[in-house]
Amino acid sequence: MNKSELIDAIAKDAEITKASAKKALESFVSNVMETLKKKDGKVSLVGFGTFSVSERAARQGINPATKKPIKIAAKKVAKFKAGADLATAVAGAKKK
Repeated sequence: MNKSELIDAIAKDAEITKASAKKALESFVSNVMETLKKKDGKVSLVGFGTFSVSERAARQGINPATKKPIKIAAKKVAKFKAGADLATAVAGAKKK
């Protein structure tokens, strides 16, 4: 499912216009991003999951083309941990 398909599904389920659904989705994404930018930012949606930020330490890597060592800088990365309801739903889903 891509963004436009998700907007269509939200509009249908909530019985709202696609424009309203798009606004709601963009608001959700924007608020999650702004919260994660803050120090110790975390968004928890009980049953669905938790968005958080993790810090990766600087490390040594290898350039696959030249096989020479390279330095990989430390950085922050976004993480998502599925909640119990989502994990159960996915585990019970059958492959098509």
